[in-house]
This record gives sequence, C-alpha cells and structure tokens, in this order.
Amino acid sequence: MLNPPKTPPPFSPITPNSSYSRKFHSSSLTIVEWTHKRDTTTYPVKSHLCGLTRIKYTQTLSIKSSISPKPTKTTIPTTDCGLKFREKLLYLEQLKINPTKALQQNPNLRSAHLETIKSVEICLNSMGIERSAIGRILDMHPKLLTSDPYTDLYPIFDFLLNEVAIPFNDIRRCIIRCPRILVSSVEKQLNPTFQFLKEFGFSGSNSITCQTAVLLVYSVEHTLTPKIDYLVSLGIARNNVVSMILRSPGLLTFSIEKNFKPKVEYLLKEMDRDVGELKKFPQYFSFSLEGKIKPRHRLLVEHGFTMSLSEMLKVSDGEFYARLIEMRLRLVENKQLL
Repeated sequence: MLNPPKTPPPFSPITPNSSYSRKFHSSSLTIVEWTHKRDTTTYPVKSHLCGLTRIKYTQTLSIKSSISPKPTKTTIPTTDCGLKFREKLLYLEQLKINPTKALQQNPNLRSAHLETIKSVEICLNSMGIERSAIGRILDMHPKLLTSDPYTDLYPIFDFLLNEVAIPFNDIRRCIIRCPRILVSSVEKQLNPTFQFLKEFGFSGSNSITCQTAVLLVYSVEHTLTPKIDYLVSLGIARNNVVSMILRSPGLLTFSIEKNFKPKVEYLLKEMDRDVGELKKFPQYFSFSLEGKIKPRHRLLVEHGFTMSLSEMLKVSDGEFYARLIEMRLRLVENKQLL
C-alpha cells in the first residue's frame, strides 16, 4: 500500500543564527531579502513594508512522498518575444518616453524584462514623485530604465535623507529640479562635492536644501573651484566671494565664458562701474545681459540717470518704467524751481 504524502513541515523560526543571505541594508532604508533553504519548493513567509523599510522572508521546504510521480509529457513553452517587446514600447509611450531615444541611449533596454522597468517607476513613486514627472525624468535619463532600485537608487535617497539631511517631503522637488542626481555616484560624485561645499560654508543656516542640491552634481575640480578662482581673480577677497556665493548659490551654476566674463566686461567698460558692486549685488549675474541689463542701462544713460544694480534690475519692467518717469518728472520740477 502506498504511503500518503507527508504534511509539509512547519516553518522554522527566523533567528539570527539561521542561514540567511543579506541583499541590502542601510541606516534608514532597509531592504532585506532572506532565503532559508531546505529544498526546492518556495513558500512566502513574511512581507512587511513600513516607510522605506522592506523586509521579505522566503523559506524553502520539501514535501516528500513515497508516491512516484507519473511520467508526463514535457512541453516547452513558447515565448512571443515580439509581443513582450511591444508591451515594453507601449509602457514607455504611456510614460511619454521616446522609445527610439531610450533604446539608442540604453541598448540594455531591449533585453530588459518589463517588470524590471516597472520597478524603477515604483521606486520613484515611493519617494513621492508622480507619474508624469517620472516619465520626464526617465526620458531625460533612459539609463535609469534598467537600473536596480536597491543598488542604484535607494542608496542615493539614503544619502540625501541622512547625509545631506534633506527632509523626505522635499526629496520629490530635489529630484525634479535635478534628475541628474539619480545617475550620479554617491561615492565618486555626490559625497565628495557635498564635503567640499560643507567646508566652503554650506552648513548651518546655509546648509544644502532641495533648491541648492543641484550643486552636488558638479565636479569640484573642473567646475566649482575654477568659478570660485575666477571671482577671486577679479580682485574680490576670498571671504567676500564666499559671502557672495552663499547669498546667491546660483553663481556656481553659471558659465565663466558665457556668463561671468561678458557681464563683468560690460559692467566695467560700458557701465563704468566697479567690481565692488558685485559684492553688494551678486544676483547681477542671474539677469540676462541682452534682455535686461543692456536695455535698462541704455535707458538710464539716455535720460542721464543712475541707479544701483539692485534698483535697476530687481524690479519688474512696469516698475522700472514708472521709476524712470518719476525721475524725469522730478528733473522737470527741479528745473522749474531754478
């Protein structure tokens, strides 16, 4: 008489001494996957999600039976590769990603599983980024489509949250403002630049925020240091340069050749002003030379008036023209009194 199949053995307790394999762990983002092997049949044991903590346990046991399985005819399933590829293209189009550009910039996308690609969207969405923004980010950086969230993305979020100390609710704005952060290495790019910026003065009340996190993707050697040195070369003391940059961090994002040099030249030669005014109003570099600086300066020259850089540039067009008219009226009144 044949013996009935044995009942599967009960799950053994998960203990620190059991044989497990650890996949990922960080101080605030814990994503751990454990496997406890007894044989070949896999049963889910526990799945827990709390914030950014994901713990998944799987335990394998065997169901042994003295009944010999009846030989069956083995059939090899056929896979419609073309259908799966079309599903990927449809998914990309739903996210408003250019499939042609994505495949050209990321050839691995062709062989990637759709679930792998979807896991990236799930990861970004878990950080508060909406689907429309995710599509724009992935279209800008198709490399992300085949990234591993646990080894490539969550460590970056962990760095922003715990090292840079950006609040969780600001992570979304941080990434939307600078998606390039997601394709930057923490060890080779983000952390070295962060340490440099802290030493420079971006600490305390001037700490990096979601608005200034864009600076983290710039090279210290090739981008940040040359810009600082250029401002010092104008005759501005280094401590004043530090103050200028902390007041207007955008200075470190401007090009020396396309922004600094032409605007400094116009300030000194055409406007006949001193670089000392830059210390008072470093935002001068953020205004368009052709669209605002030159036109307003020419109007002042035509009417024989002068204004400080901040008075000339900070106001709207309407307010600037109103001030100009007011100055002309005062001039007429003064002439009549004479």
